Amino acid sequence: MFIELTDHLRCPVAHAEQFLVLLPSRMDGRRVLAGELGCPVCGLVVTLAEGIVDWGEAPPSLGRTGLTAEAVAVFLGLSGPGGYVALVGSIAVLAPELAERLPGIRLVLVNPPAGTPDSEAASVLRAPRLPLKTGSMRGTVLGPDLGESAVWVDASVGSVLPGLRVVVEGGEPPEQGVEVLASSDVCWVGRKS
Repeated sequence: MFIELTDHLRCPVAHAEQFLVLLPSRMDGRRVLAGELGCPVCGLVVTLAEGIVDWGEAPPSLGRTGLTAEAVAVFLGLSGPGGYVALVGSIAVLAPELAERLPGIRLVLVNPPAGTPDSEAASVLRAPRLPLKTGSMRGTVLGPDLGESAVWVDASVGSVLPGLRVVVEGGEPPEQGVEVLASSDVCWVGRKS
């Protein structure tokens, strides 16, 4: 996990959003390979191992998507380096190709397929709810395994900075908080209002 990502994380337990406290025990450059991450609100402490933060009870990933990395990069409409893009669920299978198409932008893989390793290009998080702070991502992409869930869609829209985009494979856009830019029977793209 990138050490700077800590500033963009929140506890997935349902309570007021708050910062988390990271106690790294092993690092490789700016990557935390082992340590603990704690919530000052509820006291939950999780272990970070092999660079992966696992809050447990993560929904399983289908490991497939109907989208391509090229399409996702275009849908996100990002230019320039910096910040983070979250790939949530099975869409995370596109991470290696997407990292090449979005140079200088870090990827956050939330509940990727089993066995997905943490890497220089992408941090891996596993959680029962989206563990990202409000307005912390340059973009969020939801795979088909979670795109049908209004809870995950709403949280994904919330995690994006105002004016930036969320891409959802499957499901319906929320009634508020997002301007739909394009939609098809496969996915929709919206701009956070």
